[in-house]
Amino acid sequence: MNQTCRHCGSTLTRQFLDLGYAPPSNAYLTADALFAPELTYPLRLMVCDSCLLVQTQDYADAGNLFDADYAYFSSTSKSWLAHAARYCDDMTDRLGLNKDSFVVEVAANDGYLLRNFVAAGIPCLGIEPTASTAAAAEALDVPVLRKFFGEALAEELATSGSAADLIIGNNVYAHVPDINDFTRGLARMLKPEGVVTLEFPHLMRLVEFCQFDTVYHEHYSYLSLGTVARIFAAAGLRVFDVQELPTHGGSLRVFGCLKESDHKETGSVGDLLAEENRRGMETPEFYEAFQPRAERVKNNFLAFLLEAKRDGKSVAGYGAAAKGNTLLNFAGVKPDLLPFVCDAAAAKQGKFMPGSHIPILPPSALQDRRPDYLIILPWNIADEVRKQNNDLAARGTKFVTFVPETRILEGSA
Repeated sequence: MNQTCRHCGSTLTRQFLDLGYAPPSNAYLTADALFAPELTYPLRLMVCDSCLLVQTQDYADAGNLFDADYAYFSSTSKSWLAHAARYCDDMTDRLGLNKDSFVVEVAANDGYLLRNFVAAGIPCLGIEPTASTAAAAEALDVPVLRKFFGEALAEELATSGSAADLIIGNNVYAHVPDINDFTRGLARMLKPEGVVTLEFPHLMRLVEFCQFDTVYHEHYSYLSLGTVARIFAAAGLRVFDVQELPTHGGSLRVFGCLKESDHKETGSVGDLLAEENRRGMETPEFYEAFQPRAERVKNNFLAFLLEAKRDGKSVAGYGAAAKGNTLLNFAGVKPDLLPFVCDAAAAKQGKFMPGSHIPILPPSALQDRRPDYLIILPWNIADEVRKQNNDLAARGTKFVTFVPETRILEGSA
């Protein structure tokens, strides 16, 4: 398959990672669906030799990935709710937001963030195409427009008087198939001195900590600051500040504005660009040695499960997260090795993990079964999961994570 880069149009020839075949990571199955064929797609990443954007090969359509039954609800994680609340306080102070301001969040999900602006009396709008999460946001009095965001929608909103002082995009920039159209939309919808902030996992940390399980079809792009700066520039935007965050194993919060705005560039931009360059991220060769590292994590994961079964140890999983589905399907794990996974999201309970068909149970099931090992699949919230399950630790359960390496955690968090 010959694919051109979704940013610069160059032909892609250099492979970054091949995880085989997998279904969409959030396509959880009902019991009836277990008896029907399940659609899988190649899960393969390429890197553009020209602009260095790492990206999936295109097989899955966004409309099929983000449908009415989309099951990811941001409010499930208490730590993420706290992260969002801190952000809203910080941006309100930094930008002087008030009742005369207008805030837009693209991919507003279940209202996890905008509800803070609603409570503060700051006018806002969520743009969210998935009906399940949009309905949850509306139940919190968050105004929601149920559409996909792009340049055409931004033009429509801006010309109707809805230009924004602040546009927020948390963990959405990697999810858009046409990243140029999306970025032009951000530029079109900003007021002259408006600010856009985007949060996304940092490709530098993905490579450093072998976070291959953050790769799935819903993530079309894998982003460095250097690549984002180039994409911004092509759309009439510029990066004027950047913050490194611990979320999702290491993320960036990029601050952007129109090229001609008065926002001054901070030293953190040049510092991080220099760090990426020092690590070799501006050369195609940087991306060639990742595959064997991912395979080593997969092999260690399988060896652990096989040894636990041989020794008669009981194993359960926690967190029916997308990253867990990537790891399970890459490793070919089925219920014989991991009998069930618990998750706090009611929308996932009673369903089955895509591909692996492992049943998803409520966390209360752990009290009855008391596994010897609890594998925390969303390793980025491992401390939160351990705190929620301190009683299991007191009874001897050991917590395990596998990325970037196998870690067996004993005792309370």
